[in-house]
Amino acid sequence: MNVDDIEAVYEIETQSFATPWLKESFHNELTQNHFAEYLVVEFDQKIIGYCGLWIIMDEAQVTNIAVLPDFRGNKIGETLLKQAIGMAKEYGAGKISLEVRVSNHIAQSLYTKLGFQPGGIRKRYYTDNGEDALVMWVKLK
Repeated sequence: MNVDDIEAVYEIETQSFATPWLKESFHNELTQNHFAEYLVVEFDQKIIGYCGLWIIMDEAQVTNIAVLPDFRGNKIGETLLKQAIGMAKEYGAGKISLEVRVSNHIAQSLYTKLGFQPGGIRKRYYTDNGEDALVMWVKLK
């Protein structure tokens, strides 16, 4: 992902999350955060999905992952997450974690399929409705 992709990624973000990140947040991630790596997937020259990752020393954190609604159910999210896991391994991360809404069973199913396990709960993590987040992680080595 590069700064030219921000508009398209922001479109995906607003269609996917109740409290989307600001465009400026993505710009800062790409230009200021040396720990951030972002991947996009394109179809017919249109960005249809993205995944963000922070890699700090031997740990990685998925910041966000989303696919345009019309393209969901086609394993695009799975492909993005597999690529992010591969990237984390290349950078020497020994584990990767993420947060997911406790009600988002579809995403949890994908994460479980890729080896993630529940690791705890972050109470009232989501600011839009106070929903808890399930922390999931997987060891990479």
